[in-house]
Amino acid sequence: MDRSVIEKCRLELQRQLDEMMAEAERTVVDMTTIGEENFPDPTDRALLESNRNFTLRLRDRDRKLVAKIKEAVKRIEKGTFGVCEGCGGAIEEKRLIARPVTSLCIDCKTVEEEEEVK
Repeated sequence: MDRSVIEKCRLELQRQLDEMMAEAERTVVDMTTIGEENFPDPTDRALLESNRNFTLRLRDRDRKLVAKIKEAVKRIEKGTFGVCEGCGGAIEEKRLIARPVTSLCIDCKTVEEEEEVK
């Protein structure tokens, strides 16, 4: 695989990781300062709790993506980045650029998704 593609993917992975870590830090700061507010109206309090739960769900999704990003970086370091974990074939460069955390070629991913539906 072309080194420039691998480097482009590595930079994108690092950018995503930095962005998610910064967002997680902002969430922690926001949630620790919001607790100081007083909401006498139950509707306002319910809205705050609903928003907090939504934010926590988003951060949980980010946590899972962070793990995938770290795995992709390890694959780059090991020299296995761009090799499908399903069939052992090459993952297309276009797919890696679009989704650098991917570990499956499009054919193996399609099969995996079809099996999930069943």
